[in-house]
Amino acid sequence: MEQTPEIHVEELKKDPEFLANIRRLEEECKEEQSIAKGYQLLDAQLIIEAPEDEINEIFTFIVNAAFDRLAENLTSSKSFDMQDTEDIATARAIYEHAIQRYSENDKKGAKEIFLVLNYTVAHDDLKDAMMVHAAAVMAGHSFEDFIENLVDVSSVDENDPLAFFIQTFTQPTDILLNMFAKQVKEGKEELRVLDESK
Repeated sequence: MEQTPEIHVEELKKDPEFLANIRRLEEECKEEQSIAKGYQLLDAQLIIEAPEDEINEIFTFIVNAAFDRLAENLTSSKSFDMQDTEDIATARAIYEHAIQRYSENDKKGAKEIFLVLNYTVAHDDLKDAMMVHAAAVMAGHSFEDFIENLVDVSSVDENDPLAFFIQTFTQPTDILLNMFAKQVKEGKEELRVLDESK
């Protein structure tokens, strides 16, 4: 396995070039309202162990901007293009929020967000994976149970820009969707409301 170079946090905190890059990222992130740059900024701030309130501020921006964009997309019947860096970052923020809801046992909130992602991502495998998430929640699986018994992280390709989304399971996705046929049907019923409001 490749050894990643040791990052010297104290050196980076004093490195004028690194700090200038962070400031530039902050400005671009605000000007462009870019969620992708928000994530880059978040990563940089985490590396230098920035104060928690600064990290929370970036995280809040990412989540709020993502849900604003989701609302716009739903209103204009636009999908997230999973070839587009900004759309990937937006869907990732929404997905991470859903996973957090699930892990905190807010099953209703998690299910709704997974269903909305299934509805709004223009990527068949990811659509199906989001339906598996929603169906698992609807079938009563706890978050721990979902991660331990349904998810297979061993085959995740870290170079895949969609690696942030769980898409590999202990069974092929189509088999899981058949297993959860009742929940999938319920999920599709709930999504019909969105189709009818177009």
